[in-house]
Amino acid sequence: MITIVDAINAAQHKHLLGEMFKLRARVFADRLGWAVNVQNGMESDMFDKLDPAYAISTNDDGEVVGCMRLLQTTGPHMLSDIFACLLDDEPAIRSSRVWEATRFCVDTTRLSGTGTRNSISYVTSEVMIGSFEYAMEAGITDAVAVIDPVMDRVMRRSGNAPSDYLGSPKPMGKVTALAVLMDCSPERINRLRDFAGIRHDVFDRQSQMAD
Repeated sequence: MITIVDAINAAQHKHLLGEMFKLRARVFADRLGWAVNVQNGMESDMFDKLDPAYAISTNDDGEVVGCMRLLQTTGPHMLSDIFACLLDDEPAIRSSRVWEATRFCVDTTRLSGTGTRNSISYVTSEVMIGSFEYAMEAGITDAVAVIDPVMDRVMRRSGNAPSDYLGSPKPMGKVTALAVLMDCSPERINRLRDFAGIRHDVFDRQSQMAD
């Protein structure tokens, strides 16, 4: 189930945010070995201070099992401020109708590899569906992201292939990074739903209405 947490309802979801930041620390620092900022077991960076929105997936026990950060591109964001070299000297996209999707991760220790509701592929699709549906409701037309070739293949297999590539791939540490563009469209969402077999509403509407 997806809960959207933003600047408006963050105070009501402090525990959920804390568990999300802990998941990010376990994935990006512990498992992937990234040089990220971890304090008190939680990973965050300068972009978390810019009032992004988060799509947070929880399982039936209320545990955070997946997340993604959505940030406006009109101000500082990772593609413009950290990964600008990927754009081959072209200016970063800056638009009130384009968001940046970053810090996507799933909890592989709590999820299986099968196609069930508690699987990695299911939660991956659920986070993507929730993020794109929320973006569409907000009037967003496209999303940019920095991914690696493995994630590119995963996206293509799940019906979530990038609509365009920006600049050219570059080596970044141990991986190759590439900047991609994804349209926020009903067609993309339908492909993701078909792949995952998700027909129901993915949002925790009751919790968000209470906010």
